[in-house]
Amino acid sequence: MESKNKSIYDDFSDATSEESFSIKNIKCCYGCTPHTNKLHTYDWLYNYPEMQAVTKMVEVQFKNTRKGYYINSNNIDLNIGDMVAVEANPGHDIGMVSLTGKLVELQMKKNNFREENNDGLKRIYRIARPTDLEKYNQAKAREYPTMIRSRQIAEDLGLEMKIGDVEYQGDGSKAIFYYIADERVDFRQLIKVLAAEFKVKIEMRQIGARQEAGRIGGIGPCGRELCCSSWMTNFVSVSTSCARCQDLSINPQKLAGQCGKLKCCLNYEVDAYVEAQKNLPSPEIVLQTKDADYYHVKTDIFLGRLTYSADKENPINSVTLSKERVFEIIDMNKKGEKPLKLELDDEFGNQKNSLYMNDLLNDQNINRFDKESTNSGVKKKKKKKKRKQFKKSNRGKTRKSSNNSNNKNER
Repeated sequence: MESKNKSIYDDFSDATSEESFSIKNIKCCYGCTPHTNKLHTYDWLYNYPEMQAVTKMVEVQFKNTRKGYYINSNNIDLNIGDMVAVEANPGHDIGMVSLTGKLVELQMKKNNFREENNDGLKRIYRIARPTDLEKYNQAKAREYPTMIRSRQIAEDLGLEMKIGDVEYQGDGSKAIFYYIADERVDFRQLIKVLAAEFKVKIEMRQIGARQEAGRIGGIGPCGRELCCSSWMTNFVSVSTSCARCQDLSINPQKLAGQCGKLKCCLNYEVDAYVEAQKNLPSPEIVLQTKDADYYHVKTDIFLGRLTYSADKENPINSVTLSKERVFEIIDMNKKGEKPLKLELDDEFGNQKNSLYMNDLLNDQNINRFDKESTNSGVKKKKKKKKRKQFKKSNRGKTRKSSNNSNNKNER
């Protein structure tokens, strides 16, 4: 068995070694980048060499959400996951190849990449050497101390801004400071102080609260990693109308995410709710019967159930109806007719269409626990009696068996 297991494992390792690469001890296939980064992409055309030779453009990813498109003018053999040195202003930068071939052109169209907006096409110099990677790691090690010190400098200058992150260029000659500010900030003096402090070229980029939350990361109320830090790149505006459409309570504490803004996930199911509400009657319509008028209380959108109450302010003696029954009553009211009741009665006199005839507060009856406790107490007493009877019967049997054994020994 051991020899068989070894041979199977060896075959598997040989198969994977030919079609995989390793970065930081993480093995991935050629079609995907390591899932340690946010913007991993799957190249589903990697098995087609003719698609890889369509273009010389290569997608390179840097820290967090920053990506760039570079031309492979030297015809270097590049694979997804290779660390490369690319052209920058000034010096060079170090990044990871995230996509090659035909899909790069599609990504450029998707992201509206234009040469004139990016100072022309920049080149890939070479695959990163050990010396390049050493400088790269040294620059990355300076990022956190630089961020802490820059926050102190901004506070000393009295600027109403927060520096959320710092990114050094691969050769350490330039630093990008990502900041958050509610209003416009004059940071000309800040740039002079930072340049004198860190001896590098300074670039300031403003980001929003959602982008900062994506850079920091965390766990959402659903128990999963934040969408903005795991996969989301384009942030769409979210309004309270999305919550109203889904019948959610307008509670800022529950609707706000870790960024302090409305949760992005409120937009996920809005289209489904809007489509489902098209087949439901308007909640503003009052249902008229011969007994009283009934006002809308709540709606179960996907089940197609509407709850009405005779009291507009307090949902007392509420009745839940199907949407078909509600449309039927609305048509009767338009004709000037009023039904006796909201519910339909079958031939035995039982209410047929009432899906929830009891009071909404009926489940909160004070005596509901007392009834359960009395029933449970009776059950417990019966169980105790059965246990006592069972123990008595077992004791009698053991006594008889012991007496019989003693009699046999005496004989």
